[in-house]
Amino acid sequence: MSDSTPVILVTGASRGLGRGIALKLSESGYSVIINFVGNAEAAEKTAAECQNRKTRSGQKFLTLQADIGKKDDRRNLIESGLEQLGRIDALVNNAGIAPKDRVDILDATEASFEEIMRINLQGPYFLTQQIAKYWLTQKPKPLLKAGFTIIFITSISAETASTNRGDYCISKAGLSMASSLWAARLADSNIHVFELRPGIMRTDMTAVVKEKYDSLIAAGLVPQPRWGTPDDLGLAAAALLNGNFPFSTGSVIDIDGGFHIKRL
Repeated sequence: MSDSTPVILVTGASRGLGRGIALKLSESGYSVIINFVGNAEAAEKTAAECQNRKTRSGQKFLTLQADIGKKDDRRNLIESGLEQLGRIDALVNNAGIAPKDRVDILDATEASFEEIMRINLQGPYFLTQQIAKYWLTQKPKPLLKAGFTIIFITSISAETASTNRGDYCISKAGLSMASSLWAARLADSNIHVFELRPGIMRTDMTAVVKEKYDSLIAAGLVPQPRWGTPDDLGLAAAALLNGNFPFSTGSVIDIDGGFHIKRL
């Protein structure tokens, strides 16, 4: 691999929003580590499509299995990425799960809460810790114009209450605070941290509620009256990594078609 090719680790990149991010990063000339948990076939398809879209000869697309909610998997993910590609220039904390069952918070279970927190919050929080320590102690030379960068993918659920999936909302609210914490801690080391906050996005995760949100969007829930797409999120991630926001660490960028606008 060319020593001049930045490497971006995208968690949960085999499908959905993570796949959209990986594809846009391939178009921007970056090598991508495509992390997945169980669907190796989907990860390889993402890697193949990234290969089709690459714009530089030195780009590589590596698929690595890891459950970011597990300490040993997080360690192995970073170590394997560094061993096989030689560097990591940015981390996109995208991996996350929705609750298996949407239930009223009066009936919510601790088992579901613990699983959601382990994967959606604890995992990216400590994966960020690991990569930040690597950058600070080993002091590799950054190849990104933006310098070393961390992006947290949260959700409108960080500030929008859904009482039938409280655990998910709390995990995303916590992840938003994690982004602020890491931005504050790493700013003087010239490590940029951003939060991308997607809205109602068309993915397989939201397929089960498609009719509900089709109706809500048609009724005006989203000022820009359409679903968001993985491409929308990928374009935003690429803009951050391309160095277009050099003085904006800690920013929350809404990718939600104006959903966040307070209206009467």
